[in-house]
Amino acid sequence: MSPFQQRPLGNSDLIVPDVCLGTMTFGEQTAESDAHAQLDYALAAGVNFIDVAEMYPVPARAETCGASERIVGNWLARQARDKILIATKVAGPSRNLSWIRSGPPAMDRANIRAAIDGSLQRLRTDYIDLYQLHWPERNQPMFGQWHFDPANERECTSIREQLQALGELVKEGKVRQIGVSNEHAWGLMQFVRLAEEAGLPRIVSTQNAYNLLNRTYETSLLTEIGHRENIGLLAYSTLAFGHLTGKYLANPDAPGRITQWPTFGQRYTKPNVQPAVAAYAALAAKHGLTPSQLALGFVRSRWFVASTIVGASSLTQLQETLPATQTAISPELLAEIDALQLRYTNPAP
Repeated sequence: MSPFQQRPLGNSDLIVPDVCLGTMTFGEQTAESDAHAQLDYALAAGVNFIDVAEMYPVPARAETCGASERIVGNWLARQARDKILIATKVAGPSRNLSWIRSGPPAMDRANIRAAIDGSLQRLRTDYIDLYQLHWPERNQPMFGQWHFDPANERECTSIREQLQALGELVKEGKVRQIGVSNEHAWGLMQFVRLAEEAGLPRIVSTQNAYNLLNRTYETSLLTEIGHRENIGLLAYSTLAFGHLTGKYLANPDAPGRITQWPTFGQRYTKPNVQPAVAAYAALAAKHGLTPSQLALGFVRSRWFVASTIVGASSLTQLQETLPATQTAISPELLAEIDALQLRYTNPAP
């Protein structure tokens, strides 16, 4: 029997395991053979929920764009499609990825339709279980930014128009359910309100960063919205780009994404990150845990997390991190974690 719990995603008919396999290394740090070994290992363990995106792998580059979907698609073609849950995402204009649909200039109907058709082709399937807007088109702080600045306002595709385009895909059978990613409270409520007003598909999930160094999902009261509106959190960056494994404490030059691409993951370069990492590593040791066990067990234990996304650059790494998600977090340990959160409040928002 699988140790992973099965639960409905939001108010949808998607039943997902409480751990999801992330694929953002596939095609960059991870070769296709190792990626397929990871997918086989995860599936055998009971994780049949796979998260990918049209822009993956990361760091985003024109030369590798779409590689993660192609790698997953080559594996998916050998599987029983109805036994696998595939989530992917459409990239918007906010990050200026000029090699994706020449911009894209907007998250409008034309771009959403072009994106889904490309993803379906690369994934070698005729439908996506969960289709997500990778980040909002509108002005809002993202990826380490933490101030909203109205001076950055710009024209953008309305949320209603985006929902209408997604609704067409649902009607056509190309998409089962829809979700968002990197969203904030205002955006979630707009998606809910407009769907109800116009009879359009309702979002069932949001994929946001959530870990011991970044608990802004709680402090922004997204937990209340998720609970009251039945929107599941798909928590990503659960090991904070490897920081919460503790490997950079002993060796700041240890092999990993942040040493291979020093400008990547800027939210983890803020002043209090390393002191917080050291404090959590010490807490883990006090309780006879590895830093990874503490970090992943914490995320999976939170009542509002629908599924904990775990990614790895190698099968060996996944064989360590996937079991670590099963770590039990006692009330006493949670109290100590919360005490550190108050001392080092969200050092990597």
